[in-house]
Amino acid sequence: MGKNLRQQRRGKGSQRYRSPSHRFLGEVKYDDIEKKEGVVIDIVDAPGRTIPLAIVDYPNGKELMIPPEGLSVGERVGYNIEMKNGAILKLADIPEGTKIYNIEIRPKDGGKLCRASGTFATLVTKGKDKAVIQLPTGILKTVSVECRATIGVVAGSGRPEKPFLKAGNRYYTMKAMGRYYPIVKGVSKNPVDHPFGGKTKPGKHKTVSRHMPPGKKVGSISPRRTGKKK
Repeated sequence: MGKNLRQQRRGKGSQRYRSPSHRFLGEVKYDDIEKKEGVVIDIVDAPGRTIPLAIVDYPNGKELMIPPEGLSVGERVGYNIEMKNGAILKLADIPEGTKIYNIEIRPKDGGKLCRASGTFATLVTKGKDKAVIQLPTGILKTVSVECRATIGVVAGSGRPEKPFLKAGNRYYTMKAMGRYYPIVKGVSKNPVDHPFGGKTKPGKHKTVSRHMPPGKKVGSISPRRTGKKK
């Protein structure tokens, strides 16, 4: 008797494949109601992330923040303050050439870009309505000048420099972050574990409809085109 495929079991959201919530301290995003200035009261470990988190005490409540490099307890950070590490400003108020992180794609979406350890973007230029930022990959992205960002570079820039050395270390790191690991190619699996599994069915199509069940959604999902470009 067969069993559900792994991607079906993950998609169902059972306890085995659910992300461990106790390792995530909460959402880290900008508040819709802009606060003023706050004080960093603690920097805590966040096992589910690649960075620590700072707890900032504002006059109307506490908030989690992605800390910049060099931030320490007791410093003052927050919204619409002078230009320094940890200041949260609209792109319209940030000088060109400044290093920024936790950038909003749309105004008041809470921050989406450059949130991993050691990452930052550069504000290249800005106009009346739009600003151009250069992401860590070198790609230039255009966003509204009303989008908010934090000044500085995300803390923990030296993290990738330390090698894992053992597969077990990487396994526990990925498990803490709720990541799917190890990643094994589908053709190396058994037919019961993956639609590409089993070496007795060569030449199986990789294209699949967007309306197929989760167990079939592997490979090229509803591609615009297939085949070699001429």
